[in-house]
Amino acid sequence: MRVAIVASSYNYIRDGVALTLNRLVEHLEKAGVEVRVFTPVNKKRQAVQHYGQIVPVPSIPLPGRSDYRLAFGLPQAEIEAFKPDIIHVALAPDWLGYSTLRTARKLGVPLVASYHTCYEKYLEYYGVANIFTRLLKNYLSSYYATCKEVYVPTQSMIDELRQDGLHDNFILWQRGVDADLFNPARRSQAWRQSLGIAPDEVVVLFVSRLVREKQLATLAGIFTRLKAQGVPFRSLVVGDGPERQMLEEACPDTIFTGTLQGEELARAYASGDIFVFPSDTETFGNVTLEAMASGLPCVCASAPGSQSLVVDGETGFLATPRDADSFTGYVRRLLEDPDLRHRMGIAARERSLSFSWSVPMEMLLNRYRKLIDGTAA
Repeated sequence: MRVAIVASSYNYIRDGVALTLNRLVEHLEKAGVEVRVFTPVNKKRQAVQHYGQIVPVPSIPLPGRSDYRLAFGLPQAEIEAFKPDIIHVALAPDWLGYSTLRTARKLGVPLVASYHTCYEKYLEYYGVANIFTRLLKNYLSSYYATCKEVYVPTQSMIDELRQDGLHDNFILWQRGVDADLFNPARRSQAWRQSLGIAPDEVVVLFVSRLVREKQLATLAGIFTRLKAQGVPFRSLVVGDGPERQMLEEACPDTIFTGTLQGEELARAYASGDIFVFPSDTETFGNVTLEAMASGLPCVCASAPGSQSLVVDGETGFLATPRDADSFTGYVRRLLEDPDLRHRMGIAARERSLSFSWSVPMEMLLNRYRKLIDGTAA
């Protein structure tokens, strides 16, 4: 089997799309599948040690968000020489996505897509007019309808897409977590102490790229309100991005570690006490699942991504999106009730164990086989 993966992000930035697709390519290659990844590259920056063979796609820095790249058309000679049996696109509303659709038709091979990003929700953070948002939504709806299957990470996200009237070719493709890496046993008092955190201090943790669409204004509002209410806590932010300076200025008492990976990241999760994640643009929420596996109760936005992970009142709380007061109330409740933190942390860890990487990746490989053989239901 030969599979072409087409993605706007694969190894030059560390985000959920890149990490998920790398997991997929790793699994496919272990199963004996030949893979080519058609994606933009940044020769000056590689944020992910990637799997598979990359075929670079022409691109330029995205205007206004130079950390991402705007991709152009597929290299036709390369993909035609590869002769894929199926093409999987991690769709972005750019020329790369459109040219992938045309190429799949030309080659007569099945085209599938995975749903990673609510692009229409992202636009509002960057001053884009509503009319453009509607056009984008219509384009994406039309594009997904042409695909054989669209793989969506949570049932709540599928339900929302159906409510929007999209063609129902959705297949649930969940994500997983490395429960050995992200583990409460990695908690380190020595590491906390190195950051100036006392043994009895309760740490409220946020892990993410520092970009507008992660609701950083709400995060700053939570920290500010808790401080004004005189609630003792320490705030810790793991991650980096273009909005870091803004957040540092808004939250001068917060500890910023920058980007962490691997065991360092796992140690940071386990060394926290409460995880807060106000983003309402997630289609899944890898960081939330990693926090749960690390034994942290989670306070997240009541939005499609988090609703399929956090069991409200059992493993954490689902707060009103973009409402700093709602988040603050739940975080304060956990800060002031150590028994509740402990119970919810245990429940979060237990729930995370039902999310493995191997099951969804093998499911997807089987979907490929059925589409190629023409036996898909």
